Amino acid sequence: QSLRELLRRESEEFGPVFIQEPDDVIFPLDSDEKKVMMHCEARGNPLPTYSWYINGTEVDSKTDFRYSFIDGDLIITNASEITDYGKYQCLVENSYGIILSREALLQFAYLGAFSTRTRGGVSVREGQGVVLMCTPPPHSPAIIYSWVFNEFPSFVAEDSRRFISQVTGNLYISKVQPSDVGSYICLVKNAETSTRVLSPPTPLTLKTDGVMGEYEPKIEVHFPTSVLAAKGVTVRLECFALGNPVPTITWRKINGIFPKKARLRKSQAVLEIPNIQLEDSGTYECKAENTRGGTAFKGHLLVYTLPQWIRMINDTQMDSGEELQWECKAIGRPRPTYRWIRNGLPLTSQGRVEIANGELTINKVQQTDSGMYQCVAENKYGAIFSNAELKILASPPVFVPNPIRVIATLGKDVSLECKPKASPKPRITWKRGDRRIQPNKRIMVLRNNTLKIVNSSRADEGNYVCRAENQLGSAEMTAILWVKEAMRVVLSPSRVEVTVGESVVLSCKATHDTSLDVAFQWFFNQNPIDFQQDGSHFEYIQTVRLFYQCRLKTSYTIPKHLQYIVTCPPGPPGVVIVEEITDTTATLSWTRGLDNHSPISTYNLQARSPFSLGWQTVKTDPDPVTGDMESSMAVELSPWVEYEFRVVASNAIGTGDPSTPSRKVRTKEAVPAVAPSNVSGGNGRRHELVISWEPVSEEFQNGEGFGYIVAFRANGTRGWKEKMVTSADATMYKYRDETFPPLTPFEVKVGVYNNKGDGPFSKVVIIHSAEGEPREAPSDVKAYSISSSEIKVTWKPPNPGPGKPRGYEVSYWKEAEEEESGEKRRTVKNETSMVLTGLEGNSVYLITVKGFNSIGQGPASAAVTAKTRKSPPAQPPSNLMWIQEGNNISLSWDPVKAKDNESDVIGYMVLLKQEGRGHIQVTRTINPSTMLSLPEGGTYSIEVHALSEGGEGAFSSQVRVVTSSGKLKAR
Repeated sequence: QSLRELLRRESEEFGPVFIQEPDDVIFPLDSDEKKVMMHCEARGNPLPTYSWYINGTEVDSKTDFRYSFIDGDLIITNASEITDYGKYQCLVENSYGIILSREALLQFAYLGAFSTRTRGGVSVREGQGVVLMCTPPPHSPAIIYSWVFNEFPSFVAEDSRRFISQVTGNLYISKVQPSDVGSYICLVKNAETSTRVLSPPTPLTLKTDGVMGEYEPKIEVHFPTSVLAAKGVTVRLECFALGNPVPTITWRKINGIFPKKARLRKSQAVLEIPNIQLEDSGTYECKAENTRGGTAFKGHLLVYTLPQWIRMINDTQMDSGEELQWECKAIGRPRPTYRWIRNGLPLTSQGRVEIANGELTINKVQQTDSGMYQCVAENKYGAIFSNAELKILASPPVFVPNPIRVIATLGKDVSLECKPKASPKPRITWKRGDRRIQPNKRIMVLRNNTLKIVNSSRADEGNYVCRAENQLGSAEMTAILWVKEAMRVVLSPSRVEVTVGESVVLSCKATHDTSLDVAFQWFFNQNPIDFQQDGSHFEYIQTVRLFYQCRLKTSYTIPKHLQYIVTCPPGPPGVVIVEEITDTTATLSWTRGLDNHSPISTYNLQARSPFSLGWQTVKTDPDPVTGDMESSMAVELSPWVEYEFRVVASNAIGTGDPSTPSRKVRTKEAVPAVAPSNVSGGNGRRHELVISWEPVSEEFQNGEGFGYIVAFRANGTRGWKEKMVTSADATMYKYRDETFPPLTPFEVKVGVYNNKGDGPFSKVVIIHSAEGEPREAPSDVKAYSISSSEIKVTWKPPNPGPGKPRGYEVSYWKEAEEEESGEKRRTVKNETSMVLTGLEGNSVYLITVKGFNSIGQGPASAAVTAKTRKSPPAQPPSNLMWIQEGNNISLSWDPVKAKDNESDVIGYMVLLKQEGRGHIQVTRTINPSTMLSLPEGGTYSIEVHALSEGGEGAFSSQVRVVTSSGKLKAR
C-alpha cells in the first residue's frame, strides 16, 4: 500500500512550488569570475519552465548573448553596473499555472581611486579645532574610513580629541596640539571586497600668530534629525564637537527609558544600539560640554519592520459551484498593504471575485478559476509572497473497486460503504435488487451514505446496489453480502514462560462455517514463519517479546496470539522532539519504548555539542525523570550552542539502548556570562599601554557579534575609557597616548559583549604603561689609563625609576676630533665597567656613558677625559750573557734606555721555556740581570723584554741552552 501511495504521489500533477527564490547579490566588479548567477528553483508536475524579468522587462537570451540559463538559474556574463543593476524576478510556469518569486536586488561592489590632484594644506592655531575632509572616490556599497598620520601604517588613534566619522569619512580634531602637525592621508576600504585606496596627503601646520583661547563646544558631527532603522540591526549614532577645552559628550533619551543594551564607543562620540527593537524608537539627544559652555542636538530614531506572515494561504481543492474564501495576514511597520496575483497577473475585484485587503472571495467557483494564486504583503521596505494552488474538481462518479464482497458474522452488525469519486458531490440512493431500500429500525442509511444492517441474519444475504449521480454522469456499485457462522479458535497453551533453549509444542484448532475452507498459518513477531528456511525448530533466540501468531486463512481472518516473555533492559525510547528552547533550557518529549516486562524506573537525558566529549548527561527539571514521564526540561545549557539530545531508559534489569538523537537545535542567544581570564600586559613601545587576555572560547560567547570591551583608567582618576575590540579571537589591545608618562599605573578590566548586550568584566588589575627610554644619565663616571692602548671606564647606574636601563653604551673620541667621528661600544648586559682597547698611545680621549633599553637611549653623562700612557720602549734588551753555576744560570744584559716619547723602564721580564713542554717560567726583575734555575736536563729557550707603564717592550733575541748531566752548552 505504501508503494502504491508513493507511486500515486509521484504521478499526481500539481502547480509549481518554489524550492529556492533569488537572493539579493552584491557582485565585486574586480572579481576574476566575471559571471553573476541568480538562483531560482521550483518543483512541479509537469516539470516547470522558467523566465526572468529585470526591472519588469523580460530577459531575452536569444537577442542578448550575455544572458544564459542553467535550469532555473540566470547567468549574466560580463556584468556591469550600468546595464545590470536592478531588481530581478523569476517566473515559474507549468500547465497548472504561474508563480512569481520575490524581487532580488543585484548591486555591484567597487571602489574607485582618489583624485591625484594635490590637496592644499590646512593651517590653524594651536588650540583651535579643525576638520580634514576625506572626499572619497566613487564606491559601492559602504566603505570603512581610517586616517594615516605621516606614513603608512601609522594610523590616527581616535580618542576624546580626535574622531573619524564613518558617515562622512572626515577627520575631526577638537583641539589641535603641536604633536598633530604633519601629513594626513585618508584610507578607505570597501567592506565587501576589502580593496583599499589612499588619498593624496593633506599637510596640517600651525600658525605662528598665537594660541587659540578657550571657546565653547560646536557640534560638527551629528546624526540626521530623523533616523530610520530596520528591526534587529545595530544602529550607530555619531556626535562629536570641536572646542577648547576638549568637550565631553553625553547622551540621553527624551521621554523614554535609555536602552540598557546601548553602548558608548569612541570616547562617547558614538551611541551604539544592538538588535534594535520597536521600543528603542524615540528622540535621542547628545550634549557636548566644556568649562566654557555646552550645546546639544536632538534627532528621532524610528524603527521599521519588514512584513512577516501570521496567516498564509494553502493549496485548496474544491467542487465547482462552491465559494472560495482565502485570507492572508501579515504584520509590519508601517502596516502592510495587500495585493493578489493569479497566474502571474494582478487580480482585482470584478464579477464573482471580491478582494478586501488580505481577503479573497470567489463566488461559485468554476473550472476557469483553477490556477496559482499569490497574496503579496508589502510596505515601503519590502514585500513577501504567500503561494497556493486552487484546483476545481469536476468528474462523473466512479467506483473503485466494483463489485465488493462482504462477509458478516451471524448476529453482528454490518456496514456497506458507498464512496464514489465524484465532483461535485453526487446524490446517493441504495437498492436491493430492483427495489429502493426503505430505511427502518434495523436497516438505515447513515449521513456518510453508508448502509448499516443491525443484527444480521441469513435473510440479509444478497446483492445491494449503490447509485451515485451528479450533473456530469452516474455510476452504480454492487455489494455482495454473505452472512456466516462465527469462527472460534482455540490456541493452547495461551501463554507460557520458558527458559531459553527449551522445546515447546503449540496447538491451534478452529470450529468454523462448513461453507468456508480453512488454512492455518503461523507468524513469529508478526512475520510469517518460513518452515523450509527456518528449519523444524527455532534455535537460541534472545529477544524481548516473542509473539507466535496462529492465523486462519479464510475469507475473513481471526488471529490468535501466544506469548513467550523474557525480561531485559528497556528498549530505546521513541523519537526525541525538542518542543521549546530558550537560552539555557530545552523542553524535550519522547515516546515510551518497550519496557521488556520490567517497568521503566527512570529516564536519563543526554546532550552532545561541538564542545562536549561525546554524549554527556544533562541536569533536568524535575530531577529525577521517572519512568511514567514522557517529557522533561534539560537545564543549565550554554546559550547559543548547537545541541543534539537523546534519552536512555533504565529498569530493574539495567540501562537500555539510547533513542536516536533529536535534530540539531541551537539554544537562544544571551548576554555573555564569562569574563576573559588572565588579564595582564605591560612592555610595548613608548607611550603605549599594552593589555592582553585569554580569549573566551566559542562555547561561552553566547551569541553573534561577540567582542571585548577594554576599560582602563590611570590610577586615581574617575572616568573609565572604554574601547571595543570586535574580533572574538583578539588577545591584545594597545592604547597610545603621548600625554601620560612612562610606567603610569592603570586600572584595567576587560569585559565581553554580543548582540544581546554587555556581559561581565574581569577583575581589575594594575598594568603599567611602557616605561620609555632611560630618563637619567649614569653617575660617577671615571676613566683611567691602564696602558698605552687601554682605558678602563667605570660608572654607577642612574637612580631607580621609569626607564630602567637594560645595558649601557660608552662613546669615546680623541680630544682633537669631533664626537661624531668617535666609536661606541655597548655592554653585553648591564655591567657598570668597560675596558676600551685598541687606543693610540700618549693620547687624550673624551668618554661619555648612556643607558639604553628596548624603547631607546637615555641622556649621556658629562664627558670625562683620560690620557693613554706613552708607548713602551721600542729597543729590546741586547748583549745577553750567561754563566753556569751548578744547576743555575747567571743571566745579564745591557739596560734599555727609553726615549722621550716612550714610557720609562720600570723593570724586566725573563721567559724561560723548556722545549717539548708547554710550561713557561716567568721571572721579573728591576735590575738588568737575574739568576735562573734549570731543574733537569734538556733544551731551553730564554727571552727578555723591558716593562714600562705603557706596557711591555720588544723581546730580545732568543738564547737556546742545552744541559746534559749538569753541563751547559750554548747554541
